[in-house]
Amino acid sequence: MIRNRVRTYKYRIGKNNFIIIKIYQSAVAKARMGNALASNAVNVKIFEKPKRR
Repeated sequence: MIRNRVRTYKYRIGKNNFIIIKIYQSAVAKARMGNALASNAVNVKIFEKPKRR
């Protein structure tokens, strides 16, 4: 069973904005014969919203 849980938090201190991303996941691989590979790799992209004028 593979489980992923992502939580994001936004903090503002003065003029600075901080984003904290916490990712909890586990990977499982099973094979009767041959090789099995389990990876916990994560791709994270952060996009900035366009500012309104």
